[in-house]
Amino acid sequence: MPDSASDSSPKVIAVANQKGGVGKTTTAINLATALAAIGQNVVVLDLDPQGNASTGLGVGRAERTATSYDILVADKPIESALIDTSVPGLSIIPSDVDLSGAELELSNAPRRSYRLRHAIERFRKALRAQGETCDYILIDCPPSLNLLTVNAMTAADSVMVPLQCEFFALEGLSQLMRTIELVRSNLNKSLVIQGVVLTMYDKRNNLSGQVAADVREHFGDKVYDTVIPRNVRVSEAPSFGKPVLLYDLECAGSQAYLGLAREVVHQERSGAEALAPV
Repeated sequence: MPDSASDSSPKVIAVANQKGGVGKTTTAINLATALAAIGQNVVVLDLDPQGNASTGLGVGRAERTATSYDILVADKPIESALIDTSVPGLSIIPSDVDLSGAELELSNAPRRSYRLRHAIERFRKALRAQGETCDYILIDCPPSLNLLTVNAMTAADSVMVPLQCEFFALEGLSQLMRTIELVRSNLNKSLVIQGVVLTMYDKRNNLSGQVAADVREHFGDKVYDTVIPRNVRVSEAPSFGKPVLLYDLECAGSQAYLGLAREVVHQERSGAEALAPV
C-alpha cells in the first residue's frame, strides 16, 4: 500500500445485487482497476465464497493463505490478508470456499453483523499509524442477501448496484432495497446508495434502451451516466486472470470502466454523493 498520504480513511463501497449474472464481480474488479489507473489507492475485498474477484485479479488458490474468511471468523487483521495485484495501487483481500461456512460459524457470535465493520475500523487505525493511505475499499458481495452481504453493508459507507440492461433487470431489486433500508435502520444509519450502474448494454437491442430508460425514470440521478456495454473482451479477460483494462485497454468495456471511475471520483470530490437515505 503506498504511503505519504494525507487521508487514511478509505471510502467503503459494497458492490451488491442478490441477482446473479448482473456483472457485479466484473464491475468490482474493473472499477477498482480503473480507479487505480487514475491514481487512486484501492483495495478489493472479495466477500464471495466463489472467489471470482480473486481469480479475475490473477490471485491463484495457492496464494490465498489468508482470506476474508480469516478476517470475519478468526478476527485476523486486514493487513494479514492483503495481496498486491499486478495493477499498481490495487490490492485484494482474497476469498475461498471456506467463506461459505462463515454464516453458520458466526451464528452465535456477539455482534456478528459488525465483524467486517470492526475489521475495517482497525485497518483505518493501522493506516494512520503507518502513514499509509487507501482511497477506496470495494467489497464484492455474494449473489445473495445473507450474513456476508449484511456485514458488507454494515461496514460500508454506500452501496453500488450493478443492474443489467435485460428484461428482468428490476426483478428482485425491491428486495435489495428493503435489505438496504433494514440495514440502514438497524445497523448502519449512514448507509446510502452510491449509485446504480447499468451493465451489459447492447445498443443494437431496443430492449436495452427501454430498460435503461425505465431504470433512469425509477432511480433518477442515482444512475451513473456511464453505461457498461456488452463486450466480448470484458467476458474474456477473467479467463486470463486479468481485469479488462490490462487485457485490452482500448476496448469499449475498458473505456467505459475508466469513465465510471472518473464519475465516482468526481462524485466524491464535488460532494454530489447521494446523501439522502434510501
